[in-house]
Amino acid sequence: MSTKFDAIVIGGGHNGLVAASYLARAGRSVLVLERAETVGGAVCSETVFPGYDARLSKYSYLVSLLPQQIIDELGLSVELLRRRVSSYTPVGDGGLLIDTADPSGTDARLGADAAGWHELYASTTRLAEKMFPTMLQPLRSRDVMRRHVADEPTWDAVMERPIGGWIEQQVADDTVRGVVLTDALIGTFSHAHALDLAQNRCFLYHVIGGGTGHWDVPVGGMGTVAASLFDVAIGLGVTVMTDADVTSIDNDGQNATIHLADGRTFTATQVLGNVAPTVLDRLLGQRSTRPTPEGAQLKVNMLLSRLPALRDRTVDPRDAFAGTFHINETYSQLQAAYEQALGGDIPDLPPCEVYCHSLTDPSILGPDLVATGAQTLTLFGLHLPARLFESDPAGALERATHAVRVSLDSVLAEPIEDCLLAPECIEVMGPLEVEANLGMPGGNIFHGDLQWPFADDPSDEGRWGTETLHPNVFVCGAGARRGGGVSGVPGHNAAMAALAARP
Repeated sequence: MSTKFDAIVIGGGHNGLVAASYLARAGRSVLVLERAETVGGAVCSETVFPGYDARLSKYSYLVSLLPQQIIDELGLSVELLRRRVSSYTPVGDGGLLIDTADPSGTDARLGADAAGWHELYASTTRLAEKMFPTMLQPLRSRDVMRRHVADEPTWDAVMERPIGGWIEQQVADDTVRGVVLTDALIGTFSHAHALDLAQNRCFLYHVIGGGTGHWDVPVGGMGTVAASLFDVAIGLGVTVMTDADVTSIDNDGQNATIHLADGRTFTATQVLGNVAPTVLDRLLGQRSTRPTPEGAQLKVNMLLSRLPALRDRTVDPRDAFAGTFHINETYSQLQAAYEQALGGDIPDLPPCEVYCHSLTDPSILGPDLVATGAQTLTLFGLHLPARLFESDPAGALERATHAVRVSLDSVLAEPIEDCLLAPECIEVMGPLEVEANLGMPGGNIFHGDLQWPFADDPSDEGRWGTETLHPNVFVCGAGARRGGGVSGVPGHNAAMAALAARP
């Protein structure tokens, strides 16, 4: 096998496979190097609990930002299902159900906030319709994008000032405000009125996907996305090597040599890094000027014998868990938990979100489990930054796990422990576990702070947001501009930048 390629992609996650496929489609010879035993990275499914036929989406679990254009151009075999129920938020012995199939009932439950709720999300829908199609195009400047959006009130609310002001203007109820704010905090340790607008950028990426903001379920689990991308890449002639741990890159701007931990080397004209930008800097032997990434979440995977009973007897648990199930995520609770974590403590009641894949797509369960009524449950805990785990990783993870279980049990009619299929059917990963398993610094699922999907610097207009200081090195992962989430966007854009740099 030749050890010289036109391009080498470091990291076989979904963005790396997208980049490799587009380059191979253009006639380039491409090598993908993946340190794990299998490709897919965070976009994978695993039989998490040995002996139980359930393939869970281990890390990422929903799809919103993957453009149909990428699916069509690469011919991916990916089926996405729309969830009827958007969310359910328990409140005392009742709750707030946002059901797209029952608009009048939803409006009744929203009460006085119904008009403001609809106005806010009508605004984000208009924003999504204008902004999402630009994600696979060269960058526009801030001013050009602003004119393109042509909606000054929404632009000002989302891009210019803390999102909290807009939320407070549109809706008044503490619970309703919390439902909106959660989209600004998933994977981001911030608060409604942060002046750096990190929460605004997170909110933006959560509401523009597909031009609609809908979050969909991949049939067969997230691993089907990675499997389809792998098949496409292989079919296009991409060489994929697993168990290939890259330790350094020697680069003169025209050719690069990739060194592996086992002593092998490969050379290429171009390098695409499907790793965090800070990791790419380290591999290149240069001091990074970027902020150190920090994740802020706890991921809990569970296999249940049945769905837990709710304190709210008016809502079927199958409806409540079919969408996003909010736990202690009112506006004030989110702020209180943030302040506790900022002060160095694990929140007493960590805000959490729970989702049941198997209700929408039972194909991830074996027939015997389906017959017994078993269900999967994925929990995402917020405001649990990596800094809380660093001095005592094992002890902090145990305390955080306990706090999350207390938080979940506080809104149920029975302990979640009573619903587990077996005591061992629960898996917990904090930011440090995510870092160890996936190489994401600090466990940051976005590889760093999300960036605006336009050029802050006018000189970057017309570029792809994947370029580095090296003319032959590109960022193709979540840390690129217009990265984050399961999208393939940075993979596509890095390939376009590489093709433009070397006709």
